[in-house]
Amino acid sequence: MSVEVGTGERQGGGGGLQEVLRRTAEGLGVVLPEPDGELSAIARYGDEESGRRVTVRPPYDQSWGSRFLSVYPTGEQCGGFWTALQSCGVLMAGGWVTEPAEVVRATAAWMSGAGLGETKVLAPGIEYRPWAVEHEQEPLDAVELVWHIKLDRFHTSSWGRLPRTHALLVAAHAQPALRRLTPITSHFNVWFSTRIAFFQNRQAGFGHWAGQVGYGLFPHDERLYGVRRRDGELVARTETPEEAVALLVAALPDRS
Repeated sequence: MSVEVGTGERQGGGGGLQEVLRRTAEGLGVVLPEPDGELSAIARYGDEESGRRVTVRPPYDQSWGSRFLSVYPTGEQCGGFWTALQSCGVLMAGGWVTEPAEVVRATAAWMSGAGLGETKVLAPGIEYRPWAVEHEQEPLDAVELVWHIKLDRFHTSSWGRLPRTHALLVAAHAQPALRRLTPITSHFNVWFSTRIAFFQNRQAGFGHWAGQVGYGLFPHDERLYGVRRRDGELVARTETPEEAVALLVAALPDRS
């Protein structure tokens, strides 16, 4: 691979990432959609009618501590072009794709309506979870979909950045009363809502979220798991995420 996509990136060649992919597509005889925006260091392709999007980020040095999340397990080799596939606002798949030609073929296929399996054949570095295949075949219930997205988002960090938040989500998902609610996360903390709310509402913090119900769970509360009321008042600190979740469940209003 020989590509230069910006200051500090792997060197060789020239031009921004959008230009690299354009030239690669031209050489392959593949037609790519026009990229969104003018940010040449990142390539974004979208189609409003189908709701499909592809975001491609350039290679980077893992030692920088990048916050990009992938579906590889902790310690797996990361490199290449980070390529993310979305459908109607849902991140369905993503992974490190080694060669620009693979990125181009996968992008063209996904934007043309190809399925997850077909796209992965063109770019084997792209990965996805079983729930994404289920959702592709028949849309999941909205709350169930949010749970899958949240559990994957935190479980699949390449550097294990959020293990305590993930532990809270796993413990909460084991509770039927909480599986009926929408999990909300912000700044490592977890709380629940009776409404479906996606990431565009992230500016509303704990205590101000529409439909919020029950206590909030704080994974880094004096090195323990904190349980707090909406006004921030401490209810308890626990040693385990299961204990914190149990306190939340016990105090939920009766919704029968």
